[in-house]
Amino acid sequence: MTEDGTITPEEFEPAVKKLSPDEYEDQIKVLYEAFTSAQADLEDALATIEVLEKEIIEREIEKETQEALLSEKEVRIRELELRAVKATKKVEHLEPELEKMEEKYSREKTRVSTVFSIAEELDNDLKHAVVEMKARDDWYVDHMQIFEDLNKAIKVRYEMIERAIEAERKSQHMARAFTERMEDMVEARASDMAEADADAKATEENNASEETFESEADASSEESSEESADKPDESSEEEQTEESPEEEASTTTTASATWADGDDPWAD
Repeated sequence: MTEDGTITPEEFEPAVKKLSPDEYEDQIKVLYEAFTSAQADLEDALATIEVLEKEIIEREIEKETQEALLSEKEVRIRELELRAVKATKKVEHLEPELEKMEEKYSREKTRVSTVFSIAEELDNDLKHAVVEMKARDDWYVDHMQIFEDLNKAIKVRYEMIERAIEAERKSQHMARAFTERMEDMVEARASDMAEADADAKATEENNASEETFESEADASSEESSEESADKPDESSEEEQTEESPEEEASTTTTASATWADGDDPWAD
């Protein structure tokens, strides 16, 4: 027999030969039963092995997934640790900046509070101003007709002043034109009188030269004729001098009559 209690083939053959047919049959039955039980046990074992293999595979999968999760968690932990380290460094670096910002915040808070108070005061002033402006507008609406009448009166006054100024300008222009025309007439009259005097002197000289060539016998007659000739000249000069003031008076009357109408009588 072996260590596990089984019989080797060398030992089995002599033992079988020693058995009787009944014993042999009994042994065969026992062996068959043992075989069937062993086969059932084997099938059960195979089933359990298959189940266990499936469980092993599932556990391996779970293990791999857990390892993957653990690796991911380790990576996340490392990232978080790095972030934490960076955050601590940033905090260390930003602490003085935070203090400065807190100081600025406190200052700005005071400023904003002052600005807010000023804004409230301005709002109150604005409300008062709106009320005053509304009262002013109401007063203006109530007295609008007075202002319109005053505006019309002022416009009429300005128009009257402008018309008076324009009339004064026209009168000054007409006066200047009248004086210039009178000066031109006086100058023309003086030049005409000077020419008439020159012509009279020339005729007298011609008459005197003719009288010298005449005979002495006709001296008395020539003297009488010269006297008679001088008298008409004097009368003509007197008539001319008398006519000149009459002409001036007529021109002044016509000028005064026409300047009043605003037209230039010598424009033609």
